[in-house]
Amino acid sequence: MYATNVRNLKRNPSEALRHAEQEPVLVLKGNQPNAVILHLEKSLEQTCQQLRPALAASLFKEKVLSLGAAAQVSGLSLSEFIEHLTDLDIDLVEPDKQTEHELDALDQWLSS
Repeated sequence: MYATNVRNLKRNPSEALRHAEQEPVLVLKGNQPNAVILHLEKSLEQTCQQLRPALAASLFKEKVLSLGAAAQVSGLSLSEFIEHLTDLDIDLVEPDKQTEHELDALDQWLSS
């Protein structure tokens, strides 16, 4: 799935339309999914197959689904789904408050 932001869409809408002929185009606003551009000559089945990874990525990013569950929804293998998330700049792991303590403990353990 091709992704673009609102600024690029305003600057060059025909580029997004060209991409939409091949696959749905995800429009990001402030780094958040905002809209999808679909080509009307594609069959509904083709469109659904192409939208599943986008829907799964959004549900994963919002922490509605785990990585494994989102990969199943996407219809992609786990490695393909991880690559899809990477292409969309969606982090697989988010550091939390405990991460810094764990890294310090690991550094101490490794230096011993």
